[in-house]
Formats: sequence, C-alpha cells, structure tokens
Amino acid sequence: MTSFGQFWPWYLGQHRTVGCRVLHYVAAVVAVGLTGVALCKQCPWTMSAVPFAAYLLAWLGHVMVERNHPATWRYPWWSLRAEGRMVRLALTGRLAAELRAHRLD
Repeated sequence: MTSFGQFWPWYLGQHRTVGCRVLHYVAAVVAVGLTGVALCKQCPWTMSAVPFAAYLLAWLGHVMVERNHPATWRYPWWSLRAEGRMVRLALTGRLAAELRAHRLD
C-alpha cells in the first residue's frame, strides 16, 4: 500500500466485527484516560503504560474476535490515524455508512 487512501478500506476490513471494534473503542478510552491521569499526576510511569494497555485490548480484538493480525507492526502511523478515524466515525454515528460505502457491512 502506498497511501492512506488505499490503507483505509483495508483497515476497515480488518475490523468487520462489532466485538473487535468495541475492544478498539475501549482501548481508545483507556489510552485517553491514562494519558489524562499521567499528565495530571505528572507520572511518566503511567504515561509509559498507555501504549501497552491500549494495544493489549485492541490486539485481543484481533486475536480472539476478528481472528486476524493487527496492522500495527506493518503500518504503525496509518494504523493510529485509522484508529482515530474509526473511533470518530463511530462516535458521530457515521461508521455504518462508511462500512456500507466500502461494502463491508
């Protein structure tokens, strides 16, 4: 893949099941929450736990629910960007339309 535009539909296809996406949403909330705690308490140890806690939940979604491999290792920055986009679309109620547009519903 040579662009985020090519990556995005593939990323969505790797998150077809609701259970996998829910674990990703929980991971995003955990990451934001732990980041807030780390910043408020000025605790670098808590900040260092953010990626481990968030990725653990997201990866469980892939291994146990979706039964595929996370894209994080091959496309780390695009994966982070796509995660944010997927969460935003879900929060605004537009994810179902995006999945339909890519024939992934």
